[in-house]
Amino acid sequence: MKALLWLLTFAFGLTAAQAETCPDLLNFTAQKLRSKETVDFCQAYQGKVILAVNTASQCGFTPQFKGLEALYQKYKDRNFVILGFPSADFHQEFTDEQKTSEVCHQNYGVTFPMFKASSVRGADANAFFKKLAERSDTTPKWNFYKYLIDTQGNVVASFASPTTPEDRELNQKIEALLKKP
Repeated sequence: MKALLWLLTFAFGLTAAQAETCPDLLNFTAQKLRSKETVDFCQAYQGKVILAVNTASQCGFTPQFKGLEALYQKYKDRNFVILGFPSADFHQEFTDEQKTSEVCHQNYGVTFPMFKASSVRGADANAFFKKLAERSDTTPKWNFYKYLIDTQGNVVASFASPTTPEDRELNQKIEALLKKP
């Protein structure tokens, strides 16, 4: 255990307390979309309210990017982040990262973190989405499935694809989590 703590503190610049207290769900790294930069979730998102969303650039729900960006802008200064995970699991994502990036960043002005395309369901799912599925007892049924995670790294709710970022219940749950100490 001490060797693991040393490795986490050395490799990721975490303090021993951070390494010990980081929720298991956030023990994950992912490469940003169209970037060589890798993000350590413990270091970047520990203690934040997180909305994790599997996305696709060629889906009927793709216009939700606009609402997701508005939601991010509304709450980002209050310890909130949206994490976007492009996925071709439902055959509606480009294989070309450039095209995915254009849809997200140019067409919809997304500024919240977007990661390199990965699987979000089944045996090939990335480790983060495997843990989300375990903790919520549900896997994404389609693109733009949403998981709300509290500051302690607990999945507190999941929302089906048709649930828009403007949805009253989603916003109330985010507000409630942001008010917790």
